[in-house]
Amino acid sequence: MSNKRVYEVMYIALPEADDEEISKINETLKKAIEAQGGSVVKIEDWGKRKLAYEIKHKHEGRYVLIELEGSGKEIAELERRMRVNDKIMRFITVRVDEDRKAAEKIRAKRQKRRARIGAVKVAEVAQATTEEQPQEE
Repeated sequence: MSNKRVYEVMYIALPEADDEEISKINETLKKAIEAQGGSVVKIEDWGKRKLAYEIKHKHEGRYVLIELEGSGKEIAELERRMRVNDKIMRFITVRVDEDRKAAEKIRAKRQKRRARIGAVKVAEVAQATTEEQPQEE
C-alpha cells in the first residue's frame, strides 16, 4: 500500500489578482509541493466568484483548487506560504483519499445491489412470460 495521500487545497485570492499573478502563485505553490516530495495532480482556476461573506472588505474572490498527492509534510510548508502571501485571503486543506475510498465502496455496493435486483426482475419477467403462454396438449 502506498503512503501517498490525496489532498485538495482551495484558496481564495484577491479579486483584483490577474491571470498572471494567479499563475505565478500557482507555480510557487507547485514548486513548494514538489520540493517537499509531493506531486500536483491538477490545478483548476475557478475564476472570480461571489464570496459567502465579506473578507477584507471584499465581496468577490478568485477561487483556485489544487489537488496534490504526498505524505502530508508538504501541507505545512504550503499553508505557511499561503499564510504569508498578501494576495491570498483564505485557504483550506482537506484530505480526500479516505472519503473517496468510502464513496467508492458505497458505489460498488449500490452497483452490486442493482445488478442483483436487475437479475431478479429479469427472472420474474421470464417466469411471467412462460406462465402466460398457452400449454399445448
